[in-house]
Amino acid sequence: MFLGTHTPRLDEKGRLALPAKFREKLAGGLVITRGQEHCLYVFAMADFEKLTEQMSNTPVTNRAVRNFQRVLLSAASDEIPDKQGRVTIPAVLRDYAGLAKECTVIGTGNRVEVWDTAAWNDFLAATEDDFADQGEEVIPGGLF
Repeated sequence: MFLGTHTPRLDEKGRLALPAKFREKLAGGLVITRGQEHCLYVFAMADFEKLTEQMSNTPVTNRAVRNFQRVLLSAASDEIPDKQGRVTIPAVLRDYAGLAKECTVIGTGNRVEVWDTAAWNDFLAATEDDFADQGEEVIPGGLF
């Protein structure tokens, strides 16, 4: 499971050092793709394969399904971290997420998200009150 918040920087070649605690699960390969709210999603290869298998069971006659698959998969990039735990983020994905140098990497359970740090801070500020008001409608039965 991926947890926590980390603040690595992109280097001049567009490489991002994965947080040390995520490296073991991602060492065998990963997929980076567009996420929602203009962040990037990073999946372990096995988890991404499960996701694409689930998507293959959805009706391509449904426009929303087709559009979701197109956006998610069209910029997907499979990567293998180097010996220092770095991955290259393709330019199309850096542009999509507005990544320049300062990044925030968060664990969200089954995936990692990569955000431009300013965008992450804006997102947190905009959703903090909603977070305080939510509970049972997001997690049936509540937290405890």
